[in-house]
Amino acid sequence: MSSDRVLVVDDEPQLRRVMRTALVANGYEVYEARTGEEALEALRENNLDLILLDMNMPGSGGMAACREIRAQSDVPILVLSVRDSEKDKISALDAGADDYITKPFSVNELMARIRANLRRLPAHGEQAHPIVVSDDLTVDFAARQVVAHGQAVRLTPKEFELLQYLMSNANKPVGHRKLLQTLWGPEYGDEVEYLRVFVSQLRKKIEADPAHPRYILTEPWVGYRFAMPAK
Repeated sequence: MSSDRVLVVDDEPQLRRVMRTALVANGYEVYEARTGEEALEALRENNLDLILLDMNMPGSGGMAACREIRAQSDVPILVLSVRDSEKDKISALDAGADDYITKPFSVNELMARIRANLRRLPAHGEQAHPIVVSDDLTVDFAARQVVAHGQAVRLTPKEFELLQYLMSNANKPVGHRKLLQTLWGPEYGDEVEYLRVFVSQLRKKIEADPAHPRYILTEPWVGYRFAMPAK
């Protein structure tokens, strides 16, 4: 059972009631919002652990709400949508979502996705000091801080964990499935589009030239590799 705080953002009262019932039964503390504006207000007023965000809301809509939430917070965002194309999923991930679940879904599937997005990789205790990768990149696992090109970089939890895991396997190719199951959980493995989006976001934040990355390299048909410069 959990005591995590979950915000349900959906304009349909019946769906909010169904999700509230399921979440409360699994030990979550539940908040509700009908619009993106109400979601932002709830985010400001409460220390939330996860947001369930419907994409198909009236007004500014779920996509705009997702972008605004991500601009203000690193809280995990799980998008709910009737659309199931890869293009829609990528758009949501680009807007700041951490995961995407297609309606209709079962309660068990929803709970599994929530647990996956609340899980965190353990900190690398052996890394007591920041890792100076190069003159323009320093990573502090313990403090969860990254400095790139002399500036502190804000990473979402998933972006940081992706960087952390690739660096812990520096100079070794890490497969798509391994990355997905490590970062999201054993139920994952085929959502390669997730990795494309998160790698792209991470490159934009730490690479001098994201189109020609120095650190996070693509291993064609395999996965990704963190290239640790020789000392």
